[in-house]
Amino acid sequence: MLQIYRTETGGRLTEVEKAGRGCWVSLVDPTEEEIRQVIGKWDLPPHVIRDSLDINERSRIEREGDVLLMIVDIPIDRETDSPEERYGTIPLGMVVHEEVFITVCLRDNPILQDFIRGRVRQFFTYKKTRFVLQLLHRMALYYLEDLKKINQKTDDIEKELQQSLKNKELFTLLSLEKSLVYFMTSLNSNNLVMEKLLRNRYLPMFKEDEELLEDTLIEIKQALEMSQIYSSILSGMMDAFASVISNNQNHVMKALTSITIILSVPIMLASLYGMNVPLPFQENPQAFAAILFLSLLLSFLTALIFWKKRFF
Repeated sequence: MLQIYRTETGGRLTEVEKAGRGCWVSLVDPTEEEIRQVIGKWDLPPHVIRDSLDINERSRIEREGDVLLMIVDIPIDRETDSPEERYGTIPLGMVVHEEVFITVCLRDNPILQDFIRGRVRQFFTYKKTRFVLQLLHRMALYYLEDLKKINQKTDDIEKELQQSLKNKELFTLLSLEKSLVYFMTSLNSNNLVMEKLLRNRYLPMFKEDEELLEDTLIEIKQALEMSQIYSSILSGMMDAFASVISNNQNHVMKALTSITIILSVPIMLASLYGMNVPLPFQENPQAFAAILFLSLLLSFLTALIFWKKRFF
């Protein structure tokens, strides 16, 4: 999908049909025709657009002539029915051209939608450097937000695991840990790209731009540290709760065994007096009541002994 936006007088963002100087060209899962159209119109190297559509493309920044390409990994909702598997990353390409600013992504995402819906203050399509920095800052905020959701999900699973006898929660923790690995890898690459951007001055920056980039770097490093901490916590939780689940199962088996032994006492007495041989008190009219009373008494005493020994 190819969309073109321009900031009109008064700061209002408007979608237009033809791109001109100072416009924002948004490519989201573009067709081959749209890719060729953008490459041909602004005489771009083909890889500048196509690399950003590779799901495995690494984060990087490079300049070819008057064109600057920056690729970063952004957090994305995978739109799966399983909440713990929703967190992942995909590349977002930013192309700074003399005339226009181009973004390329495989999927629509909330970061770009925030700009389209006017949720970002002081956003202008013709201020390319500021646009790049605002995108990076928004990306860092979404990483932090998703990490908080992962942490909350971990806390919820921890409560469930205390009484769990199944492996479902452990598989959930494994999925969350995999998401954190993706986050750590992407955040580390993004951090290197932004440090390179700040150090080598690929874009002209005013003082406030430098401050915004430095703030974004701080938030990226904070997100990276949070990912590392949460990943360590998850690893420890998986080991600990694997033992908890095993102990819970042992406790249930011990309780069931105790109940089986308690129930076997009246069964044993009933079996003895069910044999077709002469038995003591078989002619006594109170024999059934006596046997029933004795069975209940022995079962109660057995249960009392097991309870004192904390078998259940």
